[in-house]
Amino acid sequence: MQNNIIYKKIAIVGAGSMGTMMSQLFAEADLDVSIFDVKGENVDIAIELARENPKVRGKIHGFKEYGPFVGSLGDEGGRLFLLSITHGWPADNVLNEIGKYLKPGDIVLDGGNEFYLESGDPDALDKVMPLLETVAAKDGNGRPCVRKMGPDGAGHYVKMVHNGIEQGMMSALCEAWGLLRYNMDLEMDEIGQIFSQWDRKGELRDNFLCDIGADISCRRPASDKRKYVLDEVMDKVVQDDDDSEGTGIWTVMEAARNHIAAPTIASGHFFRVASGSRAERLSVRRNLALSPASGVTVEDKAAFIEDLRLALYATFLASYVQGMNLISRQSHAAKWGTKLTDCLAVWRAGCIITSDDIIDRLQPIAEAKEGDIANLLEDPSIGKEFLRTYGPLKRVVAKAVEWDAYAPSVSATLEWVKYCGGEVLPTQFMEAELDYFGAHQYDKWGEEPGKAMTGKHHYEWKPA
Repeated sequence: MQNNIIYKKIAIVGAGSMGTMMSQLFAEADLDVSIFDVKGENVDIAIELARENPKVRGKIHGFKEYGPFVGSLGDEGGRLFLLSITHGWPADNVLNEIGKYLKPGDIVLDGGNEFYLESGDPDALDKVMPLLETVAAKDGNGRPCVRKMGPDGAGHYVKMVHNGIEQGMMSALCEAWGLLRYNMDLEMDEIGQIFSQWDRKGELRDNFLCDIGADISCRRPASDKRKYVLDEVMDKVVQDDDDSEGTGIWTVMEAARNHIAAPTIASGHFFRVASGSRAERLSVRRNLALSPASGVTVEDKAAFIEDLRLALYATFLASYVQGMNLISRQSHAAKWGTKLTDCLAVWRAGCIITSDDIIDRLQPIAEAKEGDIANLLEDPSIGKEFLRTYGPLKRVVAKAVEWDAYAPSVSATLEWVKYCGGEVLPTQFMEAELDYFGAHQYDKWGEEPGKAMTGKHHYEWKPA
C-alpha cells in the first residue's frame, strides 16, 4: 500500500452487492474492513463471501449494531465511513444513527448515487484521494480511473450523468437485441456471437455493454442446458418506478433545466419507466392490440446487421455527447471547473459505459474544448461520424417502423441528429403561435441568429 495513504481501516455501511464488492476491494488493498447493514442477513452473506476469497480472509468483519460497528474503528476522530446505500431517506436515516457516534475529523464518504446537492467537502476528498487512487480501476496505462471533479457535488453530478448515458446506451443495445431476437428470430447464440464480434473491433471496440451482452445472450442455466437464462427474465425494469435508482430521473431533469437536448438519454429512461408496470402495459395492449412482426427476412442479412452495428454506435456516441454537453453546461453555471477530459479518464475502465473507441475519438475534442462551454456536436470530426452513420441509422429506424419494433433511443437519436443540425426548422410556426397567444416576440429572417434570447418583434395577430 502506498505510504501516503493514512487509513488502515474503513467502515462500510451497506452490505448489498456493491457494498460487499467494495469491502473485498478495500480488503485486498490491505485495509481492515468493518461492514454493517440494517438487514443482518446481508452482513452474513458478505462475511460468507469473504471467507471464500483467500485474499481477504480475516480482513472483513461484520456488524449488526451501530455502536460496535463504529467502535471497531477505534475511539479517535479521523475515521473513514463509506456509504453504499439507497439515496434519500435511507441514507438520511443511517446518517442520523451514525451521527450519534461520530467525532470531529471523521469523514463520511457517500459511495452511492446521491443527489448532487446533498454532498461536497473538498478538504475531506483530498484526504481520501490517495486511497481511492489505490483501489480504483486502472486504464490500459495503469493510471487510476478516479479524478477530483470539482467542489460541492461535482463528483456526484458526473456520476449521475454517467448513469444517464448508461441508460441511453443500455436502451439502444436492448433495442438492437429485440430486432435480432423478436423480429428476425435469430438464435440466442448467434446474437451472442454478433455482440462479441462488435466488441472485438471497430467503433464498438472494447465496449463493456456489448461484452456482457454477448455473455448474457449465450448463458444457459446449470439446471437445464437446453434453455437460456435470458428467457426466464421478465421485461420489467423497475429501478426507476420503485425509487431505488434516481440518477436517470435526475439526468433528464437536469438536461431540461440546463436547456440541453438529450433525447437519446430521455427516451431510454422513459422506455425503462414504461416497462416497469407490466400489468398496466397488458391492460393498454387490450386497447391497442399491436403486435410487432416476427420472423421477418431482409434481402441481405449481413448488410442489415452491419447497419444495426453502426446505428448502435451512433446512438452510443449520441448518449456520450448529450451527457458531456450537460456536464459542461452545469460546470460553467456552477463554476466547478470540471474537465471533460477527466470524465473520459474515469470512464475508461471499471464503469458501465466504458467504450474504448468512442473515448479515444472524444478525448482530443475534449482537450481542445477545455475551459469552454462545449457542444461536442459542433466539432467537425463528430459531425462526420453522425453523417457517416446517418444512412444506417435511418435504415434501421425505417425497418423498426415497418416491423412495429421497439426502437425509442435509436429513433430519438436519428431525430436529434436531424434537428440539431437543421438549417430551417418548422419551429418558426411554434414561435408564431407563442407570439399569437402570449406576445412572446420573435426574431426576423435576415437578423443575426445569435443566442437563445427573446426576440424583438411582435405582431398583433388579433387586435383587441
